[in-house]
Amino acid sequence: MLQNRVFLAILLLAAQFLMQIHETDAKVPALIVFGDSTVDSGNNNQISTVLKSNFEPYGRDYFDGKATGRFSNGRIAPDFISEGLGLKNAVPAYLDPAYNIADFATGVCFASAGTGLDNATSDVLSVVPLWKEVEYYKEYQTRLRSFMGEEKANEVIKEALYLISIGTNDFLENYYLVPRKYRKYTVDEYQDLLIGIAGEFLTDIYRLGGRKMTFSGLTPFGCLPLERTTQILYGSKCIEEYNIVAKDFNTKMEEKVFKLNKELNGLQLVFSNPYDLVSDIINHPEAFGFENVRSACCGTGYYEMSYLCDKMNPFTCSDASKYVFWDSFHPTEKTSSIVANYVLQNDLSRFK
Repeated sequence: MLQNRVFLAILLLAAQFLMQIHETDAKVPALIVFGDSTVDSGNNNQISTVLKSNFEPYGRDYFDGKATGRFSNGRIAPDFISEGLGLKNAVPAYLDPAYNIADFATGVCFASAGTGLDNATSDVLSVVPLWKEVEYYKEYQTRLRSFMGEEKANEVIKEALYLISIGTNDFLENYYLVPRKYRKYTVDEYQDLLIGIAGEFLTDIYRLGGRKMTFSGLTPFGCLPLERTTQILYGSKCIEEYNIVAKDFNTKMEEKVFKLNKELNGLQLVFSNPYDLVSDIINHPEAFGFENVRSACCGTGYYEMSYLCDKMNPFTCSDASKYVFWDSFHPTEKTSSIVANYVLQNDLSRFK
């Protein structure tokens, strides 16, 4: 009898200990996403822009084969990160009328394909500028407090993980395409301008209650199929000038992240730099199970994106998992899953 009581007491103590671990576990209650097409789960479907992907063959490998507005054959990185954090397996777009605040309470995406840190970048294709993404987020906070109550909503806002992926369009759609930018800024000066805007944005999210954030660095965008196409007479090589710009931007952004973590009390800001991983995938695709890295799956694989990548294009590949890129600008679902898994294991492990 005494042994049974001792055993029962041990079980009760163990149960209390496990409950304490659960209560103090800083699990992320929601994933909140800002940025561009790398993380847009369908907001551009609801705005007047030519930059859309809510039609076949986009989404053909998604859960139900539906084109959601993700620039991919399936899911994108935030979806995998959300799932890896124990949340939902796909992050809904804030502007999608199919979802409501109950859906957004554990994850929401404000990103808009084609946007950038520079407001002028969003003007190129008439998409949602970053400042407007913040306005939508403020509206979301109001709705969340009405739905959950002030105290619980504030806890979600504080403990949520804020994922930001943005910057490539500022160079490829803006700086290198708009002559006046060349005349007004050196590339170094333009990088500094973007870093300053990024710092202001992150500070705004902090002031609005966010504490756990990750800012994604730029990938070697000189190796995108669309950029390689301009080098087709030279063997479709990567544009190394662009890759150097990406690396330099990442170095500066990492310094900004370090500075913000020192200045803003309680901020947990992580700089996630996928450059080396994506570079490894591009240089050694076979090591990751890929067969094609120079061209994309959709269309001829060299220049098609958005409406040029549609179901009428006869050249689209049959198996996207063999390709690093889905269209000329965006990765396949498989590539996104590899990058997301790396980020989860290396950069976001403290939040899991």
